Amino acid sequence: VCWSWGPGSLPTGLALSAIGLLAAAGVMAAAGAAAHARGDTASVFADVCTGLAVAGALNVGIAVIQVFAPELTDGDWIATSGLPGRAVGNFRQPNHLSSLLLWSAIAVVALVELERLGRRAGALLFAALVFAVVLTASRTGLVGVVLLALWALADRRLARPTRLLLLAAPVLYALAWFGMAEWARLSQHTFGGAARLAAGDISSSRFGIWQNTLALIAHQPWAGVGFGEFNLAWTLTPFPGRPVAFFDHTHNLPLQLFVELGLPLGTGVMAALLTSLWLAARLALRAEGSVGVARRAAVVMVLMIGLHSLLEYPLWYAYFLLPAGWLLGYAAGSATLPRVPGASRVLVSGGVALVVGAVLAVLDYLPVTSIYNASAGAAPLEMRIARGQRSVLFAHQADYAAATTEAGGGGLAPFDTATHFLLDTRLMLAWAKALAAHGEIDEARWVAARLREFRNPGSDDFFAPCKDAPEPAKLPFQCETPQRLRDWRDLVR
Repeated sequence: VCWSWGPGSLPTGLALSAIGLLAAAGVMAAAGAAAHARGDTASVFADVCTGLAVAGALNVGIAVIQVFAPELTDGDWIATSGLPGRAVGNFRQPNHLSSLLLWSAIAVVALVELERLGRRAGALLFAALVFAVVLTASRTGLVGVVLLALWALADRRLARPTRLLLLAAPVLYALAWFGMAEWARLSQHTFGGAARLAAGDISSSRFGIWQNTLALIAHQPWAGVGFGEFNLAWTLTPFPGRPVAFFDHTHNLPLQLFVELGLPLGTGVMAALLTSLWLAARLALRAEGSVGVARRAAVVMVLMIGLHSLLEYPLWYAYFLLPAGWLLGYAAGSATLPRVPGASRVLVSGGVALVVGAVLAVLDYLPVTSIYNASAGAAPLEMRIARGQRSVLFAHQADYAAATTEAGGGGLAPFDTATHFLLDTRLMLAWAKALAAHGEIDEARWVAARLREFRNPGSDDFFAPCKDAPEPAKLPFQCETPQRLRDWRDLVR
């Protein structure tokens, strides 16, 4: 991150945000490992599982409301689903909801085995969680349900009823899917799973983005494009057959590390992660009793989010990264490690810093929210943007508003930060026009040519003059071919 920030071009706010989250994940991993220094290590894990089970139960209710009674969603306490017939939770993303529900299902199994939850109540909650996964219609959720059954086949030390419950997960999933399809047919309602099955591209453009990513890796194999710079590098690199969605991530953890960090460092990070997972699995297989149950459940949870990370990017969200850090720390931690003097004080200080940092981050974000959600009597947009641009971590959000509205003044400075977060149609249109207005015509042509590759309806008006075939001398810049090939870094100021 520091290399991408200092010698590179990653804006300060995005760099500090990444460093803060990585440090927080380190604190959580250390806290998970430190749990083994206590005499009640299985009890600590059970407390975490209780939290996950409660979160899962609440989200089952949210999922049911979003699918069966969407009129009750208010957008404040319960998010309104933007995908008809699919549950998205308050995450507003079905894949994220399915991962939380699967974590919760594993937590329920662990609580039953640790005798913190009755077997009958656990089975009912487990079935409800699997049903809610069906309501998300998430394909990664289906993969996770299969993993539950594989856990039952691999872990012979689980109680027989527990193993049967895990083996029943795919059957419960299939029955729930069939039941939802029939309900939708008979009641003339929408079941989002049917639309997912009818989708023409089973990968949702992932095959395309992976192919583009491999091309970027081949072009810059040693140092990569820089941490946090994938979207900018991919968007500004010519890919005539690119996926038309705006991807800010490769949707695959190893590829993301390789393309941004380069092959040497990316391989090192992946090797460290896999080594930690191998150590965790070895400890889990050796542990007996309640500690063994806790360790094996923690490993399955890490595997679950790891599988999700091969198709999505859940670990780029704090609400998955921080629990995953704790779980990996717990799974790979050992009570036989030597005690480090003062380690407890350091860990407590880290925890306090994490909580204080979270509060400060919220306070830092509030001025930015006023830009997009102004209340009655709010200050003029120009003043709200200027206030947001003073944010330490979120100035890029304010710069986006400055770049895409007249209140920004039409300068190029906002594009120095806003373009490093996510280049979309609106921002690319504004950037091309701003470059042309400041005399950087060929750079403007390059941005326009990349925008054309996305074939987004939002840019149709921008390219409409090109279809009227006026005299070549009168063509606007967006209709002209760039005079020279450029590397994406040529457009970074």
